Amino acid sequence: MSEIVIRTAALSDIEDILIIYNEGIVDRIATLETSTKDEQFMFDWFSRHTDRFKVIVADLDGKVVGWASLNQYNSRQAYDGVADLSVYIKREFRGVGIGGKLLSSIEGLAKENDFHKIVLFTFPFNGLGQGLYKKKGFREVGVFHNQGKLDGEFVDVMAMEKILI
Repeated sequence: MSEIVIRTAALSDIEDILIIYNEGIVDRIATLETSTKDEQFMFDWFSRHTDRFKVIVADLDGKVVGWASLNQYNSRQAYDGVADLSVYIKREFRGVGIGGKLLSSIEGLAKENDFHKIVLFTFPFNGLGQGLYKKKGFREVGVFHNQGKLDGEFVDVMAMEKILI
């Protein structure tokens, strides 16, 4: 495999970001979203990622194979130092180290943008994701039981966090 380049996402990456996000929705391993999204949804999402809320991509030979974003955790001023994290990897590239590279990079950007903490929400059955997060210093905060529904069944959601300072 060629070298993975982590870079700031550009508007021209929207289609690839959308494809990868929709894979996560279809695979039922990364989000409570149940229906795939379209380009307009992704453009709207991307337009909200300005200033401190960064989006980065993992680029392999000019093709986006993963992405990560810092998202607003809560609009209340008390939470200005907390970012919510999203990480999505293209199916055929999961488990080969791309997520770790994205996490290292996005953590640096979070610090540069005055975030003191990153939180994320994952499914307890997503062992690959949890292994990555724990390896990168995230800790389990707790599990929300029956937090949402996927395919008509209640699922639990695990909260994890990492203090950056």
